[in-house]
Amino acid sequence: MQIVLLREIAGIGRKGEVKNVAEGHARNFLIPRGFAAPATPKHVKALEAQYERSVEEKELQADLLLKNITSLNGTTIIIEAKANEKGHLFKGIHRADIAAAIQARAHFEIPADVIELPEPIKEIGEREIVVSTEGQRAVFILQIQSL
Repeated sequence: MQIVLLREIAGIGRKGEVKNVAEGHARNFLIPRGFAAPATPKHVKALEAQYERSVEEKELQADLLLKNITSLNGTTIIIEAKANEKGHLFKGIHRADIAAAIQARAHFEIPADVIELPEPIKEIGEREIVVSTEGQRAVFILQIQSL
């Protein structure tokens, strides 16, 4: 029997896939528990429409991310953190902290994984930070100041 998976099921497949399973397994286990639905033309058509919408949404998100990354080029972002008198920070600044600072100052969101930072920043000062995705690359200045 052909079914459309409504959630990921180990050993069978991922959400949205059309699979062939034993009729008893589908009727007695998968369908009653809401894990799957019969693969009627209506379900398959709805699944294809949902897939197309998700692809379009991902393309729009990627375009927006590229635009935001290019707008960062050459700017300065300031982060204030607690430090001792020698300039060492009490807590290192990680990618997520930089992404949050970008969101607070530039008013757009950038995923932390596109920020190139080999290790956390542990001292006050200026650093060049590289943000890159899909061949697009931007460099901005991160200024770390003591509170």
